[in-house]
Amino acid sequence: MRGLPLAAWVYVCGVVALAACLIATAPLTALDWRTLAVLAVLFLVCDSAPARLNVARARVSLSFAAGLAAVVLLGPAGAAVLGAVAVVTGQRIFAPVKRLFNGAQFALSGYTAGVVFDLLGGHRFERGQGDWVVSVIGPFLGALCVFVLVNLTLTAGILLLAKQETPRVLLRESGQLAVGCLGYGMFGLLIAGLWPGIQAFAAVLVLLPLFIARWALEQAHAQQQAHAATLAALCQAVETKDYYTRGHSERVSRGSVMIAQEIGMRADRVEAIRMAGMLHDVGKLGVPTKVLQKDGPMTEEEFAAIQLHPMRGLEIVREIGFLDEALAGIMHHHEKMNGRGYPMGLAGDEIPEFARVISVADAFDAMTSTRAYRAARSVEEAVQELRASAGDHFDPEIVEAFLRALERDGWELPDPPVLPDDDVVETTRQDHDDPSEPIRVARDGVPR
Repeated sequence: MRGLPLAAWVYVCGVVALAACLIATAPLTALDWRTLAVLAVLFLVCDSAPARLNVARARVSLSFAAGLAAVVLLGPAGAAVLGAVAVVTGQRIFAPVKRLFNGAQFALSGYTAGVVFDLLGGHRFERGQGDWVVSVIGPFLGALCVFVLVNLTLTAGILLLAKQETPRVLLRESGQLAVGCLGYGMFGLLIAGLWPGIQAFAAVLVLLPLFIARWALEQAHAQQQAHAATLAALCQAVETKDYYTRGHSERVSRGSVMIAQEIGMRADRVEAIRMAGMLHDVGKLGVPTKVLQKDGPMTEEEFAAIQLHPMRGLEIVREIGFLDEALAGIMHHHEKMNGRGYPMGLAGDEIPEFARVISVADAFDAMTSTRAYRAARSVEEAVQELRASAGDHFDPEIVEAFLRALERDGWELPDPPVLPDDDVVETTRQDHDDPSEPIRVARDGVPR
């Protein structure tokens, strides 16, 4: 929280002041302090071990369960007081200002959810109670949604004002965050339902399923990290064949994601195309290095080896289960809209959408990167080439989507490659990804 802009400090102070006013004016004398104490202990235990999600830097606190139980058992005032307990969280890595903000936003979330629960006619679970769906479960679900909405909105506010995230990123990641928050919040209904029969033991019993759920999320996060390591290793293996293509796969992946988000792909497809962009050239592992690095026109056999590299890529990664639709992008990213691409000569809409997206990002990065035979072209020159090739080589709609994303987000050009001093590096003087420099093929011994 160091170095916060003035607007962010004002925002933090406003949230903290509002929470303090709500607690100070709430009817605290009517609270069941024994229940509050039990839930506070559960809140602190759970908040000390948040669950990591497959979203960058994102964690979900298990304390959502205690906070939502307080909504049912203690009402708005009790839920607000319980949320303020986050100020003394067990996560010692948090700075005091961040702890204070967390306590305030949990208090506001709990209070708002409690008000909604009451407005919807919610009551505590009681023995012999008739229609629980109407009197408890329905109002609880409404309160849960409001709790999560307020929590994520307040958190998004500080991230935006502190310039730690952009609105686009927050909107993209809010869905997964909301699912995690809603899931843990539902444990609050379990605590509230068990409370009339076993009182404080309800909090103890719910710890086991809570931590099992946390373990499951940790496993999912670890699996994603393993997937990322697999992709990185394959990309590094490809790029060791040519110093001039270092970082190419990562940039194509980033460009593909820009396009995918611009045309409104679902989050799971955006993730799939990110992986496809990373692995689009993995088939080069099956192409002889002397062919990739040949200086001069290729023979027809050598060019055929280049044309087969998408199929080689499919052979290499087809058994990797998490790639799914990414495989089509890897296989067909060198097809052309006019049907003159490879490896299968698909045309127009026959070409999978993933492949049409990767093709544009691939060509743009190739043109704006330094190669052995030329310096990097400017962004303006690359844009002009994309426009000129739209409809013939590239899908015009994909090109326009990329140019809109490029104008909004910009493009970080790669630094010129630094070749090692202690080795002789063979590099090609042609690039199959560069639409402005077609590969030269010698037929019957004559370059064409």
